Amino acid sequence: MYLDAAAGAPLHPVAREALLAALADGWADPARLYREGRQADLLLAAARESLAEQIGARPDEVSFVSNGTVALHAAVLGALSGQPGHPLLVHTAVEHSAVLHAAAHYVAAGGSAVSVPVREDARVEEHAFVSAATDAAAAVAVVQAANHEVGTCQPVTAIAQRLPGLPVVVDATQVISHGHAPSGWSVLTGDARMWGAPTLGVLAVRTGQRWRSPYPADEREYRRIPGIPLVPVAVAAAATLRAVADGRAERAARLFALVDRIRATVPNTVPDVQILGDPVDRLPHIVTFSCLYADGEALLTGLDRHGISVSSGSSCTSSTLAPSHVLVAMGALTSGNIRVSLHDGSTDADVDHFLAVLPGVVAQVRAELGAAGL
Repeated sequence: MYLDAAAGAPLHPVAREALLAALADGWADPARLYREGRQADLLLAAARESLAEQIGARPDEVSFVSNGTVALHAAVLGALSGQPGHPLLVHTAVEHSAVLHAAAHYVAAGGSAVSVPVREDARVEEHAFVSAATDAAAAVAVVQAANHEVGTCQPVTAIAQRLPGLPVVVDATQVISHGHAPSGWSVLTGDARMWGAPTLGVLAVRTGQRWRSPYPADEREYRRIPGIPLVPVAVAAAATLRAVADGRAERAARLFALVDRIRATVPNTVPDVQILGDPVDRLPHIVTFSCLYADGEALLTGLDRHGISVSSGSSCTSSTLAPSHVLVAMGALTSGNIRVSLHDGSTDADVDHFLAVLPGVVAQVRAELGAAGL
């Protein structure tokens, strides 16, 4: 029972079908003028046009990259490279780690960046962000459309409207398959794994936006990303996004209701639990909660024994022991966290099973840690 769609949804049947067909017809270099190359180029162009339509962009504004992390790195560093002098970067404290790593890389090279705090529900205050960007004379702003760990949506459109002329980089990874990308973006990124396609990053740069590739010059992908794009994967990604767009509102409503059940039931069946994130202005498929007196890794292992795959909102690894920067920024508990993220195939029975198993797993973990009865 896979409940970790925020890390990548299961492969969609349309993705498998489109990928196999494109592997047969789109394997050649699309830049070549012979028949096989022209055929691959036609497939790539059709995929680009279809995907651009779904995210509200022009086809020539869209480039395909190897994965979502590369897309975010390119989006942030390219926006900074496109500004004169040594531009200041401002971003929320809960951006994806790829954004924070790009910011750290920029600062290490002599640039500067400002991180804007968020509320306890992981939402950045519109006024606080605008003030930080204005006071610091920022040249590039980064605001995620919605948080990948707790699901809280961010006021991207409102912020962009109050910062006219400031390039706004938007990580739309989690929203594209469940709703429409917010307006006001200058540079937008996505990850095809989130809508059930093979690994592929999407980078969109608005026409007229001052953006310069942070990589050595290359003729591919409108001079934004070096290398030959994976045509079959791009075809699969575009076909899958178009497929999941059909019935998007109905699916979102169904997942929202399932998540509401989890949010309402868990505190009543598991003692000392805190539900994280905005309860209303959130993604339909993500819910994260903290279990006091419990270890996150032990909880994941216990659930896995019951055939339930979730992730820890703490994003803590045994090698670094570093807690999630998102939870730290929220002031939330950084251990004993569970993130459940549903996908198109998630059912009422899946949620029933999870809710039935969870109390026993938490109780066992607490007992093993000597915290039973606390």
